[in-house]
Amino acid sequence: MRILGISAFYHDSAAALVVDGRIVAAAQEERFTRRRHDSSYPANVIAYCLAEGRIGLSDIDHVAFYDKPFIKFERLLETYLACAPYGFRSFRMAMPLWLKEKLFQKSLLARKLQQAAPEFNWQSKLLFSEHHLSHAASAFYPSPFHEAAILTMDGVGEWATTSAGIGRGNSIAIGKEIHFPHSLGLLYSAFTYFLGFKVNSGEYKMMGLAPYGRPRFAKAILDHVIDLKPDGSFRLNQTYFDYCAGLTMTNGRLADLFGVARRGPDDRLEPVHMDLAASVQAVTEEAVLRLTRALADESGSRNLCLAGGVALNCVANGKVVRDGRFERLGAAGGRRRGRFAGCGARRLSHRVRARTSGRQRTR
Repeated sequence: MRILGISAFYHDSAAALVVDGRIVAAAQEERFTRRRHDSSYPANVIAYCLAEGRIGLSDIDHVAFYDKPFIKFERLLETYLACAPYGFRSFRMAMPLWLKEKLFQKSLLARKLQQAAPEFNWQSKLLFSEHHLSHAASAFYPSPFHEAAILTMDGVGEWATTSAGIGRGNSIAIGKEIHFPHSLGLLYSAFTYFLGFKVNSGEYKMMGLAPYGRPRFAKAILDHVIDLKPDGSFRLNQTYFDYCAGLTMTNGRLADLFGVARRGPDDRLEPVHMDLAASVQAVTEEAVLRLTRALADESGSRNLCLAGGVALNCVANGKVVRDGRFERLGAAGGRRRGRFAGCGARRLSHRVRARTSGRQRTR
């Protein structure tokens, strides 16, 4: 079975070729175009993967796309209707792009594939996976585990922002989900925006800034911004955010809560900004720990696969390793480092311990 996986039209377009369950080749389009976060159709990566596999596109049994655009469009419409008339400006800006391109991604993909191989039967070969299932697969299938608990956390897929399930053999079952607009990824990105960094690429800067501050705003975040339950489930207080139908991630109420104005991209970094980064990092770590502890109790598994953009938070991952609820840990992120990269052996867990313990000593 030859399967070509494609991720495109949002950020960091990529493709991977899997033959009989083995990854033959995988890469991001930006490696070929030299355009950072290139979101275009990954024609160069597809050509590379096929060349590595020494096959043509017509030899592919299935082409799998990483999410379901129609369900995502449904979420967009329902969100705008729920917020109406607020958000009309954002709605007016988003709709032309969706109606022109994003809503018809199946046709766009079919056209691109048939340009490369006119005989390609896209009607029978083109498949669409749910976003979080794609994330879960990217972590579980490349891992060394025959069975593992799987936790996916990101900004948002179609509706899911956090999902938990079990992988066994060649199957994955998603058991629980938290839906938009409640999202750890969007919470982290909102603070990324508030601290003057670029959303969807500056989150790692905020994570790197956190060790220089004190989490003195963590209690305020937990008291007012996020309602975090003992099992890790949560709800975000939407009065502090503007991402549902507005043009920004946060509004003025977040500045009022902390008594700090939003930092501009070129403004000087002050200690208060470091404290804010440390605070949201601490809250994120606590949320992830509660989620993984509950998943360990419910699943009974000793193996854990983490996936999605929040799984790129290596400091939180280190806390999960040291927590000891799981013996072995594997992770695959959602933006940088490649959607298809996986890890998971015990020796990797030891390396995480060494790195994070070293970081603790130098703080």
